[in-house]
Amino acid sequence: MRPSRCRDRTRSAARRPSRPDRHPHPYRHPHPRGETMSETAIRDDRAAGRLEAYAGDEVVGHIEYFVLESPARALVPVHTIVEPAHEGKGIAGSLARELYAMSAREGVPVAPLCPYVVKWAARHPDEAPAADPELLSAATAWLTAHPGRF
Repeated sequence: MRPSRCRDRTRSAARRPSRPDRHPHPYRHPHPRGETMSETAIRDDRAAGRLEAYAGDEVVGHIEYFVLESPARALVPVHTIVEPAHEGKGIAGSLARELYAMSAREGVPVAPLCPYVVKWAARHPDEAPAADPELLSAATAWLTAHPGRF
């Protein structure tokens, strides 16, 4: 009688060597271009309304935002920009994550108008609470009333 295929697969899997090319910690895995996200620092320039990502002394990406004051205080991201030479390195996602972390630290919600931040928030509902429709409406009205700001 022939052994079941499942048993054969189990035995062959047990003989398979481990994959040395896999890095044990996914967040420290080097980027294909040789850089890691740990080399990027994020700083908030509240006066300029910019959350900036730095690689050394160079700004490699940023989120432009404003602080809505009425009907309630909220952080409103409008644009996310990553320099072309730094695209695909997770910088935009790190900026969005830090924006929501700032929001949580300050106890202020985020009302995203930036399409990238809206998509990022939809993919990370555990880190990005749903936006209040009233705040989104107020943020849109503020942006319409200040066309030269962004």
